Amino acid sequence: MATTTGGASAPTQNVNVLETSSIIPPCELRAAMPLSDRARDVVIESREVIKRIIAGEDRRLLAVVGPCSIHDEMAAMEYAQKLVALHRELADRLYIVMRVYFEKPRTTVGWKGLINDPHLDGTFDMDAGLRKARGLLLAINDLGLPTGTEMLEPITPQYIADLVSWASIGARTTESQTHRQMASGLSMPVGFKNATDGSVQVPLDAMQSARHPHGFLGIDDQGRTCVVKTRGNPWGHLILRGGRNRPNFDPDTVAEAAQMLRRASLPAGVMVDCSHANSEKQFQRQETVWQSVIEQRAQSAEGKFCPIIGAMLESNLFEGSQPLGDDLSKLRYGVSITDPCMGWDRTAAVLGGV
Repeated sequence: MATTTGGASAPTQNVNVLETSSIIPPCELRAAMPLSDRARDVVIESREVIKRIIAGEDRRLLAVVGPCSIHDEMAAMEYAQKLVALHRELADRLYIVMRVYFEKPRTTVGWKGLINDPHLDGTFDMDAGLRKARGLLLAINDLGLPTGTEMLEPITPQYIADLVSWASIGARTTESQTHRQMASGLSMPVGFKNATDGSVQVPLDAMQSARHPHGFLGIDDQGRTCVVKTRGNPWGHLILRGGRNRPNFDPDTVAEAAQMLRRASLPAGVMVDCSHANSEKQFQRQETVWQSVIEQRAQSAEGKFCPIIGAMLESNLFEGSQPLGDDLSKLRYGVSITDPCMGWDRTAAVLGGV
């Protein structure tokens, strides 16, 4: 005979939930931190430029460049001020978008990003995190520099998406129905990374899914649970980031990926992530991947088609990375607390050499 503990008084709901706390609704945050005219112009113009690059109508290389993750607003703004100068100087060859990543997917556990834990202390003050994220996006766009970020939590776009020109869906979430549905409703072009095992079919399936209308559970402007119905997002593209420590940026693999895209009647443009498995997680090797991208594109000037439309670099003020310890006063300024990054001087040289 089965036995029970607790009887009729035993809870069956939220058994492992310690507490819940409300946060500001999206409409209130946007009203408190409104989109400036300057930022609106930057977002609208940059989204259109990126669409033209994906469509092959603008032959500049889309370069998504910046820290692996943002943890210090002051350092991020110093980086943005440096990057916007290159955005203007190299505009005839590159279209530079700053990588402004606030959410970090973890293989097991770890710091999940500025929105999730803005004080770096495990207090999970997400109300403050959303304010910090929105404030930084506003400031960077006001400089005239477009921004790109990974969309991880499906609720986050309601708070910040009006300030984002390009988005990505990560290798761990490209196969997720939740993220494909979310991408179908995003207002900007979206890059889908190949799966962690290197599979390209997974992001192709994701692109197909996101191009179609969906209906799913989400939140509205007031933060209320609602049914979200989307029209579909036709501006998806593939990001090759390697898999299982095997790079996939070589010409043959890129050409094969483009052929798969064409067979699926999808845009054949490919972006190469110079970090992650493509650099074998060695930040110095990003430069080798970048140089391969430039060489492959140079061949297109000689009549050989190159499907590469963009590249990503993980870069910070100073190279390398550092652990996030208990004593925050020991953190070095401008150094990543997640993946190791190229330093600024090397980044500027690499970008300027195109």
